[in-house]
Amino acid sequence: KTKFIILNRKKILMIIVLILVICLFLFSIQQISINTMNIYDPIYKGNMEQKEIAFACNVVWGNEYIPEILKILKQNNVKATFFIGGDWAVKYPDILTSIYESGHELGNHGNNHLKHSQLSAADNKNQILRAEQAIQKVTGVKTNLFAPPYGDINDLVVNVAESINYKVIMWSIDTIDWNTKDYNKIIERVEKKHHNGAIILMHPTKVTVEALPKMIERIKGHGYEITTVSEVLN
Repeated sequence: KTKFIILNRKKILMIIVLILVICLFLFSIQQISINTMNIYDPIYKGNMEQKEIAFACNVVWGNEYIPEILKILKQNNVKATFFIGGDWAVKYPDILTSIYESGHELGNHGNNHLKHSQLSAADNKNQILRAEQAIQKVTGVKTNLFAPPYGDINDLVVNVAESINYKVIMWSIDTIDWNTKDYNKIIERVEKKHHNGAIILMHPTKVTVEALPKMIERIKGHGYEITTVSEVLN
């Protein structure tokens, strides 16, 4: 009887261990399934039901053109979103302050203008947070919108940004102002593609300064309100 009881106890113990192993296995599968489903999408445009368009200006160079851009925006009562590189923010705090004090929205453009799809998850996070800290140190603003340099993204980039409460912002209209000499081409690109909720990508360049007054005039002429990225997302 003693042997029988010992054998039964061993069997019961083995059954319990087996059940625990099965439960752990099923839990792991469930977690893998959840993680696989937890893939976010970048944002290319805002609310299609609202007649609004946003200007998104990426800033890591072009310092000489920013004052004139701010002047034109002010003259036309337009607010835009400026995505700031962290390294740039450290070097040019006075220009960043002028953007902020002009009432424009500030976004995050990474710290060193790298291709984020080529970085590890840890490096992606580090680039975003370093830029966040640099911008916040100058302006007191904590950014929550991230525009990846070069528009270079993959699932890892987007998911890392989302994990630290950032929305990844792309664009639906590209002015290609960094590689355009004729400002009329910028105006034409916007004229052909304008739509509700559009996010228009631009940079502080000479042709942007030349195109901006006419671009604003035409966009408003089509009945749009020009506003920030956060506003078109609402």
